[in-house]
Amino acid sequence: MTRLQLGMVGLGRMGANLVRRLMRAGHACVVYDRDPAPGAALAAEGAQAASSLKNLVAALAPPRAVWVMLPAGKATEQAIADLSGLLEPGDAIIDGGNSFWKDDVRRARELAQKGLDYLDVGTSGGVWGLERGYCLMIGGDADVVARLDPIFATLAPGRGDIPATPGRSGRDPRVEMGYLHAGPSGAGHFVKMIHNGIEYGMMQAIAEGFDILRHAATPALPVEHRFHLELADVAEVWRRGSVVTSWLLDLSAQALAADGELAGFSGHVEDSGEGRWTLMAAIEEAVPAEVLSAALYARFRSRQDHTFAEKMLSAMRKGFGGHVEAKAPAPPAAPKG
Repeated sequence: MTRLQLGMVGLGRMGANLVRRLMRAGHACVVYDRDPAPGAALAAEGAQAASSLKNLVAALAPPRAVWVMLPAGKATEQAIADLSGLLEPGDAIIDGGNSFWKDDVRRARELAQKGLDYLDVGTSGGVWGLERGYCLMIGGDADVVARLDPIFATLAPGRGDIPATPGRSGRDPRVEMGYLHAGPSGAGHFVKMIHNGIEYGMMQAIAEGFDILRHAATPALPVEHRFHLELADVAEVWRRGSVVTSWLLDLSAQALAADGELAGFSGHVEDSGEGRWTLMAAIEEAVPAEVLSAALYARFRSRQDHTFAEKMLSAMRKGFGGHVEAKAPAPPAAPKG
């Protein structure tokens, strides 16, 4: 495989591990973060740490490729704007965060006026991606995607032990390796957005199911209809051959094995924003999305009243993404008088 050079801006959990996975395969990485500590740590592992975006760009050989791995919104917008003033025609900017796909369409158009290429890459894999690999959904020009293919192929999980899908002969082989060129600018983050919306629904179904199992011994039921179930054992047996086997179920089983009551979780569940964007797309397309909308509203409600199901959601979010529950806001003070 051809070894490439890549700049990485943003060295949080995902950005730093993307760099580590690339370096393991022999790619050269120049890294930058406002906090110098993660850059220094990666430099000790073989990366080149830059003290500024300007220095990062200067350390890269053209045609350059810079991957931005920052929170969606202002931070990403600012980084891309700053890079666009430092890079040269023929260079490429990659946004691997969870940006809104319509912003990608706009950015690609604006950067093209400066001769810069732009790719939006939906990146799934969470804190486990370093070892498992990252499922990548890529939007942008096909030639640019092809030029940077060694980067994507390295980050992707590879075929592993997943059997081939019958009837796929003649289709794009890259998807069987775990990465997809979804289409033009915006398509990558659009596909990732829907992925996350589906994730909300799957998580909610698992969480509600275990909440029902947990309450199977409620005194409200006749004695002969009550069951005292070991939830950790139910999760474990479902992992082995059932049709609901999944990574989310694996994470649920781990959490329940550690603490069947999930006492370490309050059930205050945040949303990343992509569930909301998924419903916006459903509305624009006039597509009914009852399950996904209910899952999103359940997260809203969790911030007011918590159930065991919400504790399950929190446990799954921590398991795949390292998301730590936000503290619930203090209730408003009672009016005087």
